[in-house]
Amino acid sequence: MAKDFQKKKLCADRCPFRIVMDRFGDKWSILIIMALSENGVMRFNELSNCIDGISLKVLSSTLKILEDDEFVSRTVYPEVPPKVEYQLTQIGLDMIPYIKDISDWAVRNIKSK
Repeated sequence: MAKDFQKKKLCADRCPFRIVMDRFGDKWSILIIMALSENGVMRFNELSNCIDGISLKVLSSTLKILEDDEFVSRTVYPEVPPKVEYQLTQIGLDMIPYIKDISDWAVRNIKSK
């Protein structure tokens, strides 16, 4: 029986589910998406102030990954000092109902200490 289990792979390396879980399994991506969902267009410092406990380095790297994955768009304005704004793309907006469902489930089922 153990050999049968080893032959079956639940999710190949590049399956869509694994990609999504890799992206949203970290500590900060969902919080960044929710902050942008609730506040619309935000600047870096606004996001930093909005998310308790996130370091500037982690915020920067997570925003870059979310931008690369096309969940967040970044707009740079040619000013001095540079003005940079972040907002959700359509793909990011499409995730909001699912994130809210998980949040609602957590509130109903996970007890706070």
